[in-house]
Amino acid sequence: MRLTQHRRAGFAVAAVLLAGVVAAAGVALSGTNADEASDPGTGAGGTPLAPATSEVGPPVIVPGRPGESAAVSTDGRPVEPVHNPQEVTFVRMMIPHHTQALRMAAMAPDRAGDPRIRALAERVRVSQLPEIQRMRGWLAENRLPPDAPGGGHDHRDMPGMQSDAALRALAQARGADFDRLFVEMMTDHHQGAIEMATGVLRVGVDVTVRQLATSIATEQGAEIGRMRDLAVT
Repeated sequence: MRLTQHRRAGFAVAAVLLAGVVAAAGVALSGTNADEASDPGTGAGGTPLAPATSEVGPPVIVPGRPGESAAVSTDGRPVEPVHNPQEVTFVRMMIPHHTQALRMAAMAPDRAGDPRIRALAERVRVSQLPEIQRMRGWLAENRLPPDAPGGGHDHRDMPGMQSDAALRALAQARGADFDRLFVEMMTDHHQGAIEMATGVLRVGVDVTVRQLATSIATEQGAEIGRMRDLAVT
């Protein structure tokens, strides 16, 4: 009986000691796992992990002012549109300038005597209407109102803009008289647009505005040449 009691007591002590060893081992193991989990550079067993793939995009070129070098955005982040006050003024002025050209072109189908004048007027329409839409879109994208705050610019002062009296005279003309007036007025109108476009190209920094100004100067210069070739008298 005494021997049995001693054995039971020994088993109880051994069980307590074994439980302590197991608990200590568990703490050690959990500490190792925690260290591994907290280190993002290692995996199971401390094996180094491959670096994560970067989400950075390709470099972005930011055009500088004329004569200046272009800047490069190396972090790949989108570059905010760059524009200056002269470009905003150009776009705001060119919209009504084009609108007047469309108004003149719309008179040709019912008044022109020469079919070449009607063809020229149609060419003005198909080229300048999309440009108006593009310029309005540029203003909207840059969160700019169509007109300058405080009343804006007097459109009659723009180069090449025709007076109300001249527009009335064009509307009243027919046949050869219309053809002659149309060529004179549209040539003057185009020359004004070229003056405005070349002016903004000297100071512009925005890619879209520079593309528009280049297209306007090139296309309208070609149309002036066509009108001169018509030899309307």
